Amino acid sequence: MVRFSKATTAWLLLTPMMTIIIGVVGYPLIKTVYYSFTAAHLASPATTDCWVGFKNYLKALGNSKFLDSIENTAYFVSVSVSAEIIIGVLVALLLNQAFKGRTLLRALLILPLALPTVVNAMMWRLIYGPDFGALNALLTQIGLLAEYQSWLGDPDLALWMVAIADIWKNFPLVALITLAALQTISKDLIEAATLDGANAWQRFWTVVFPAIIAPVSVALVLRTIEAFKVFDIIYVMTRGGPANSTKTVSFHVYQEAFAYMRIGSGASYALIVVLISALLIATYLWLIKKQGDTA
Repeated sequence: MVRFSKATTAWLLLTPMMTIIIGVVGYPLIKTVYYSFTAAHLASPATTDCWVGFKNYLKALGNSKFLDSIENTAYFVSVSVSAEIIIGVLVALLLNQAFKGRTLLRALLILPLALPTVVNAMMWRLIYGPDFGALNALLTQIGLLAEYQSWLGDPDLALWMVAIADIWKNFPLVALITLAALQTISKDLIEAATLDGANAWQRFWTVVFPAIIAPVSVALVLRTIEAFKVFDIIYVMTRGGPANSTKTVSFHVYQEAFAYMRIGSGASYALIVVLISALLIATYLWLIKKQGDTA
């Protein structure tokens, strides 16, 4: 019987997984990097080998539409993620209290999170419908609107409306993470703070907040990374319109590479997005390490 060292055995066990990762992730990534330095175009296969160097990257950094898509993405992330954190924490604090029906509400909290993003986007697009949408019907019946509003057709409102749909779907993730952290807080600490004369606000800042800050920080970074890559909800609800007011970086990459078939420049846009995402991931890892050091 052939005996292998522990290191050799480990590498042999990792080989199938490494092979799949290299084939599924590594090879496409290398091809994307290669294409980003060429003038590759889907309609002209001969352009695949047309080397242009850093021209695509310089063009991307000087493209006002691409820079606008980054601005739209940053705006979407700031609005969506901040609202998800605030609502998620408040809902978690509510569901941590003892009241009748709490278990049912906790179960219902999972439903928006379990809903596929495309289904969620279609549902909210129907709600926002300018002719028969439920939101217009509700607001006109209670007197807040005189006439129906085209929520997704107004450049000043469209991104906000998409953000609301995203918030509704993803705030339960923050709520569940926060609720799990709240469950670890000893009731003795709360009772001791109460006996010391601390009111509800003081108990929150001195006992509850220190216990949930680390999990909420992780949820913040995770949601920031996901929100920065937003594509599907934009594609279904607005297709980047009206007037590019909801075009995000991921949607811009999709248009450049597949709608306009400019694979070379689309690859350069995609790699710029990857670099920005890598910075967000590095922040996430730093927070995890910091949490482990302080634990």
